[in-house]
Amino acid sequence: MACLHSLPRHGLALLATALLLTGCERAPRGSEFFPLDGQRVWTYRVITEREDETREVETLTLRTLGKETLDDVAAKKAGDAWRRRSDSGVDYWLRSDETGIYRVAAKSDLQADPQPDAHPRYVLKQPYAEGTNWIGETAPYLLLRTQDWPREIRHVHPVLPINYAIVATAVEVKVNGKVYSDCLKVEGRGALHLFVDPVAGFRDVPVLQREWFCPGSGLVRLEREELTGSRYTYGGRLLMELIEES
Repeated sequence: MACLHSLPRHGLALLATALLLTGCERAPRGSEFFPLDGQRVWTYRVITEREDETREVETLTLRTLGKETLDDVAAKKAGDAWRRRSDSGVDYWLRSDETGIYRVAAKSDLQADPQPDAHPRYVLKQPYAEGTNWIGETAPYLLLRTQDWPREIRHVHPVLPINYAIVATAVEVKVNGKVYSDCLKVEGRGALHLFVDPVAGFRDVPVLQREWFCPGSGLVRLEREELTGSRYTYGGRLLMELIEES
């Protein structure tokens, strides 16, 4: 999605047999920073500004569909999971327990069944306190080449480890004219060793992600930076802000 662990339209996250949909069952304790209960809808404005001076503005809608039962093939471990769906055509199954909130499977509209994650992919890890950290996986969603094909770097480097940490609690953040209080601020940092251009050669391209999770609303703002300063391989900045929820 997080969030960008769950932004399939930009690859932010590029995130079923016998699934049992149970609808609006109450979500587990501890999920107030990332609501899982059914029949919730979030609409985000997504602004992408690239280093080639192009700019895109889109909307992304995420929905919670309630709790389902996954078999052990679909989730590595049989049991209940909470389903989310993106309007870009990707579904995610998540669980919440004393360790935090994590994804266990995902499926695109082109796949027949949920594809299990090799290991839990945390959105938030407990305790929800400053200093809590974890390692997650993402992909370089904004990096492109001007000449080679495919242009998207993520097709060559599909997995990028990121070190996430809760850097502040009880944060106030203003999004789309609304003020949210008592939020968690999460930062993720990583680097991709990449051939940038014939002059600079190989170097580490930093990847930075910031996320704000607020009680009752979940993810309200996400910022992503993948910058190279090159015209041969270039990246950009992404801003995702909550504009409507119900």
